[in-house]
Amino acid sequence: MLSAFVSAFRTPDLRRKILFTLGLVALYRFGAALPSPGVDYKNVKACIDQVSGGDSAGIYQLINLFSGGALLHLSVFAIGIMPYITASIIVQLLTVVIPRFEELRKEGQSGQAKMTQYTRYLSIALAILQATGLVALAARGQLLQGCEQDIIADESIFGLIIIVLVMTAGAAMVMWFGELITERGVGNGMSLLIFAGIASRIPSEGKGILDSRGGLVFGLVCVAALAIVTAVVFVEQGQRRIPVQYAKRMVGRKMYGGSSTYLPLKVNQAGVIPVIFASSLLYLPNLVAQLTNSNTAANPSWWQKIIQQYLVNPGNPVYIAIYFGLIVFFTYFYVAITFNPEERADEMKKFGGFIPGIRPGRPTADYLQHVLSRITLPGSIYLGIVAVLPNLFLDIGSSGGAQNLPFGGTAVLIMVSVGLDTVKQIESQLMQRNYEGFLK
Repeated sequence: MLSAFVSAFRTPDLRRKILFTLGLVALYRFGAALPSPGVDYKNVKACIDQVSGGDSAGIYQLINLFSGGALLHLSVFAIGIMPYITASIIVQLLTVVIPRFEELRKEGQSGQAKMTQYTRYLSIALAILQATGLVALAARGQLLQGCEQDIIADESIFGLIIIVLVMTAGAAMVMWFGELITERGVGNGMSLLIFAGIASRIPSEGKGILDSRGGLVFGLVCVAALAIVTAVVFVEQGQRRIPVQYAKRMVGRKMYGGSSTYLPLKVNQAGVIPVIFASSLLYLPNLVAQLTNSNTAANPSWWQKIIQQYLVNPGNPVYIAIYFGLIVFFTYFYVAITFNPEERADEMKKFGGFIPGIRPGRPTADYLQHVLSRITLPGSIYLGIVAVLPNLFLDIGSSGGAQNLPFGGTAVLIMVSVGLDTVKQIESQLMQRNYEGFLK
């Protein structure tokens, strides 16, 4: 891996792409630390220090993790990349429901450009919605419960609108940064921005564990983190390779086909999307409870007590069981939507491909569905175990709680998968340039 990066820096074109990507990542982290106008940044920092160690910001932990801590600081990039991720997932799911989207997906590059345009529009709408909800909670003192200081300096309608507009513009700029990295950088732009946000929290979280628990616990956490990363890399690289052969066919006077290849089915076919779905669904009830009652902490109703007891505390066994079950369910749901065995079987049949021992057409689709359902089960269990693992060690964690631990759970899944994809892209670009130089 290191040799690939050294070779990439020796190639002028790739070196420009890498430096361009690092420059945009630096700008992204600068915006994540830049306070929004109308926000009392000193009070925000004091409130975060005051309520650290509790679950007051539990429903925002996933977004705060993706933004690298920018959400709770109410910075310019507080909303971060989450609106674009949510919009991309919604548009992808709508391709199954809306025939127009299905047609655009099959049109190739022009249809993909139209789908991207729809995703951008939806991202801006979601950014406005999320920024409005975030500013409303901060103005009502419910963003960081237990803090009596005023976070918003100017609570007039005009002042709140300015903060919402600034955060929405920041979300649009983050989306632009991600697209620039994808087009002109090393690729995988949105994922790299999430990677940068999570990686930026590792030093502070590690220092918090070291200061609060001592060197022995810190060393054990590092060893456990290394073991988790190794296990995640092993599973993420796992594939079921289904052999595929292509029959020979005459086109004009030339003979085509006759090659053998394979269809790779990953053990973790759904990636980290099921974890995002499950986390968002678990955070939704508490968010609704906070928005519907301004005195939730002082005089909660019976259903709010149930939410606070079972759906907010990540260390509660009921929370862990529901979280694990939702991840398994959404893994099967997302794989069923994104991978269509009938389409794969039709494509193979169209180009003269077949699986040895399996007849083309419907039998091939049934065989692919059978194999996919078998490997999705261990993949969903793996996702659930890795996601709930830090919830079982809440006492070890520092001020961020379970989801903010950079040594397990969602953070490790994202960082490992993004790191592997980035290295593969750099190696593929190096291979293309080596082949070009060899042919010349």
